[in-house]
Amino acid sequence: MKTFLTLLKVEGKLSLRDMNMVLFAVIMPLVTLILIGIIYQGKPAFTGADYSFVEQSFGALCTIAICAGGLMGLPMLISDYRERKILKRFKSTPISQSMTLLVHLGIYSLYSIISVITLWITAGLFLGFKMRGSILIFFAGWLLVLVSILSIGMFVGGIAKNSKHASVIACILYFPMLIFSGATLPYEAMPGGLQHVADLMPLTQGIKVLKAASLGLPIQDAAASIMVMAAVAVIFVLLSIKCFRWE
Repeated sequence: MKTFLTLLKVEGKLSLRDMNMVLFAVIMPLVTLILIGIIYQGKPAFTGADYSFVEQSFGALCTIAICAGGLMGLPMLISDYRERKILKRFKSTPISQSMTLLVHLGIYSLYSIISVITLWITAGLFLGFKMRGSILIFFAGWLLVLVSILSIGMFVGGIAKNSKHASVIACILYFPMLIFSGATLPYEAMPGGLQHVADLMPLTQGIKVLKAASLGLPIQDAAASIMVMAAVAVIFVLLSIKCFRWE
């Protein structure tokens, strides 16, 4: 445990120096939330709705950090470490290769937790946000989304030939999901045809789960999305274990 925490501290400092995750996982969703609050100023999400646009968007904004870490940061970091023989060198140290991966999964999870807390405090203090549903159900859904997206990132990082290859795949996954899944552009504002395309993205289903949880909607409304995210998590965890290349 001491070795794990020491490595977590070292790798965490390196991540902070890079600043990419701070920018895209913490600052970006917070700025998006503030802009939504300024533009809509507590207006209902749609005519007749008893919840505001901020309340409707909160669950989606909580996935931006997960998306940044799981679809962009993790694949590129793993492929870079493998390409530079860093993972191979860990074989000759007390630090196992698996522990290295667990540390980075922990780092990206911490960024996501910090993002949720920052969004929650800001939305609650300044934008009138209230969690209408169960906090436990919301965080259970958030954890499901986190595991699902990180498993995709682990799989991509595990099979990518090199960091350039990983970067291309990461961009193909990251930007469409960030824009068209509802994380930034509201799903409800999309044309019907675009919604059908967005429904094919795992993150879209995850956002539906978090929206239902935060708005206090019947959990049955998100049952299909929950099953999709659980299936994605199981499939990509198994694929990551089977296909991961250390060298």
